[in-house]
Amino acid sequence: MKVLLISMPDVVPVLVHEAAVHLPNHGIASIGGNIDEEHDVFLVDLVRKRRSIKKYLTRIIGKIQPDLIGLSSMAWQFDTCVKIAHLIKTLQPGVKIVVGGYHATLMSQETAASKEARWIDFLIRGEGEEACRRLVNALAGRDRLADIASLSYKVDGVFIHNGPGENLDLSTLKLPLRDKRRLTWGYHLFHSKIELIETSRGCTRTCNFCSMRHMYGRTFRTFPISRVLEDIDDIYYNKKTRYIFITDDNMVLKPDRVIELCDAIIARNYKGLRLIVQADCLSMAKNEVMVAKMAEAGFCSVFLGIENISKKSLNMADKGDTGSFAKQAVDNCHKHNMMVIGGLIFGFPEDDEAAIRENYEFFNQLQADAAYCQVLTPYPKTGMREQLLEQGLVTNALDYKRYNGLWANVRTRYLDSEQLQYQFWYQRQVVLGWWNPPAQVRSQGWAWISIWRFIFKPFLKIRYRRIMKKYGWQGRYQKEMQRWEKMNKFHDLEEY
Repeated sequence: MKVLLISMPDVVPVLVHEAAVHLPNHGIASIGGNIDEEHDVFLVDLVRKRRSIKKYLTRIIGKIQPDLIGLSSMAWQFDTCVKIAHLIKTLQPGVKIVVGGYHATLMSQETAASKEARWIDFLIRGEGEEACRRLVNALAGRDRLADIASLSYKVDGVFIHNGPGENLDLSTLKLPLRDKRRLTWGYHLFHSKIELIETSRGCTRTCNFCSMRHMYGRTFRTFPISRVLEDIDDIYYNKKTRYIFITDDNMVLKPDRVIELCDAIIARNYKGLRLIVQADCLSMAKNEVMVAKMAEAGFCSVFLGIENISKKSLNMADKGDTGSFAKQAVDNCHKHNMMVIGGLIFGFPEDDEAAIRENYEFFNQLQADAAYCQVLTPYPKTGMREQLLEQGLVTNALDYKRYNGLWANVRTRYLDSEQLQYQFWYQRQVVLGWWNPPAQVRSQGWAWISIWRFIFKPFLKIRYRRIMKKYGWQGRYQKEMQRWEKMNKFHDLEEY
């Protein structure tokens, strides 16, 4: 069998400009790495082909002539996913298409009953490695579709949904594909090459704005440390890459295990290794020994989910009082020279203009190094969505393309969606202002930091002064919204 796995081109500039960071898709790489070796597997990350999707896919599909094409999609990418599926069926009507990822998992029943289902032959729900491996074998005549857990398939044009499978034993998974079978290249964090690894799956926290429990349940599973080291070796030695983003949703849930992993990494003596991770404030605040060990192992940057300073909003999100631990978490990271990216969420029911401003001001007081700001999004099947729907606060219930954290799909008790959208953008400009790279960041990337400080930033300041003089805040805001609107519109897919 010839298998082509494709990730979507849609991007979100919630931290920096969308062109500054292009990460490989770890999901399709892991699925591809676990398909049996007798099959030919190829990977395409369309994030690297945003300007010529149709032309590129026409050439690649014509060259490979795949038997099965897999598409991975989140909710806000699903519109693009359907268009690509339609394009593929036009190019090669006989090819089979399987769709996986969060949207296929959470919305399998709705997707199977929709008009878009005509372009899709299979859905894989939840973890994809074993189900996709068996699907490929079934299409080769070595397995039965009806026996594959977590698979949805068609009989006489109607989807049949097999029962869910158990969570995978992570110790059995093979390494992701990063060799020449990955047909796209050029993944970068600013000027540096970057790759992704996974050291655990799942999270036991109860945050009800998150859809992860529908993928894994409320569980936390870890890869063997030997497997993690093998993964790092592949990136460090074979890909000659020093920056690694760890995709775990919350790697630090077990501090003793983190310390053990760090000791193993330290013993390997990787020169120049830089690790980036996501973590919760509570764990980073209460475990300075762990933070120190992470820094020694090469962890240079951490994303902290601060979310909101309002206890009422945090209680609604089942988040706990993260604000009381945020300062200590930031201080612990800075003490050990780790850059902190703080995550903020706006648009909770009690948010008004003052609350949005206060959250940005609180972020300044924390002295975190960069802000990752989003608008509260009513993701499908989440507890938060149900609460907001019951309160009549969801203003966009169905256009999932706008469910990427940039757009206000809700209102608050004090702000309608447009007012929330504006305040989310405006208060960031006036309170946070221009990004000033901290010393720790300057030391790691002096070249691109210098370009930002002495070329791009002065140029942009002059440009925006002219825009402000001509259009004012509202005019500048409208221009930025227009740019966001165009960002993930791909003209060569509009006919599909």
